Amino acid sequence: MKTRSMAWALTTALITFLPGSSRAAEDPSLLKDMTSVIALLGLPCGQVSSVVTKGDNDHVATCTDGNRYRVVLNAEGRVVALKQ
Repeated sequence: MKTRSMAWALTTALITFLPGSSRAAEDPSLLKDMTSVIALLGLPCGQVSSVVTKGDNDHVATCTDGNRYRVVLNAEGRVVALKQ
């Protein structure tokens, strides 16, 4: 049940920021959302320092610890972060 709750929280968070590709890359709320998504996926990051929007539902997040992740929706509609 915990996994289902986490998946629901991720989906809800992503609905708020992924479709908005016109947002500025340094938008504080987008940086915070990306930080939360990466943390919920259990990946090391610290804090997201910049985001580059590649397209709808496709972002590259750079963390303060040097890690970079491509955050996308997979074929099943789940959020995944791929280490770059």
